[in-house]
Amino acid sequence: MANHQLRVLDAHGTPSARFRAACEAGEAGYVHSHENGSAFDGPGLRYVLWTTGCLMRCPYCHNPDTWNTLNGKASTVDEVLTDAARFAPFLRAAGGGFTVSGGEPLSQDRFAVRLLRGARGLGLHTALDTNGFLGRRLSDDELEEIDLFLLDIKSFLPGVHRRATGVEVGPVLDFARRLDAQQRPAWVRFVLVPGLTDDAENVAGLAEFVASLGNVERVQVLPFHQMGRFKWEKLGLDYTLDDTPEATAEQAEAVREVFRAARVRHVAA
Repeated sequence: MANHQLRVLDAHGTPSARFRAACEAGEAGYVHSHENGSAFDGPGLRYVLWTTGCLMRCPYCHNPDTWNTLNGKASTVDEVLTDAARFAPFLRAAGGGFTVSGGEPLSQDRFAVRLLRGARGLGLHTALDTNGFLGRRLSDDELEEIDLFLLDIKSFLPGVHRRATGVEVGPVLDFARRLDAQQRPAWVRFVLVPGLTDDAENVAGLAEFVASLGNVERVQVLPFHQMGRFKWEKLGLDYTLDDTPEATAEQAEAVREVFRAARVRHVAA
């Protein structure tokens, strides 16, 4: 369904009933941006689509403009896949694929599922970059259709996770266990924020939890940086980490050593 065939806004300037129905069916959704040669969002070089919408409110988020779904550009699955198809031969040759990220893509779960299914139809390896909080929205069959999950676990201890995201950690850990039970390949990502997520008990607990999962193929410890601060200022949001130092390479490596000591496999340097 091409966008020119689908009237996005009604006479009042709000999403039309037809477009809302297309979104509910997963035929359309809202997109923040895309990149056609990323080397950071799964194996190989990848076409990455960032969708809008997220329930978490991480104070270190570098894309707070993605929180509101309607901040994105109205797009159809066909439009996205038509664009991705232009790069598919190159992506396949480069050992890459197609990644849906966000925001939180499962805020628009039907849209994400259709995009990933369509990308698979192009012969591309597929990856879903998710914080896992809305993982229950995916059926077991849909989990089987996705080649790789990039699971961003913000923290392990309930109190720390609540402070870091504004939501409970339980659904995230449940989703991680579910991926393990279904033997769905996953990479785990953890952002190290001094004074927020670097609590020793929090790090050790997360390391032990990840070690208990048999499906994790890679762990990435990502040092906090201040690169997203300007977006908060531009949006008039209260940025609370002005005085938080960026995590050093030494601090990140120390956390990696905690994961290795817990016998977590494939901790990325």
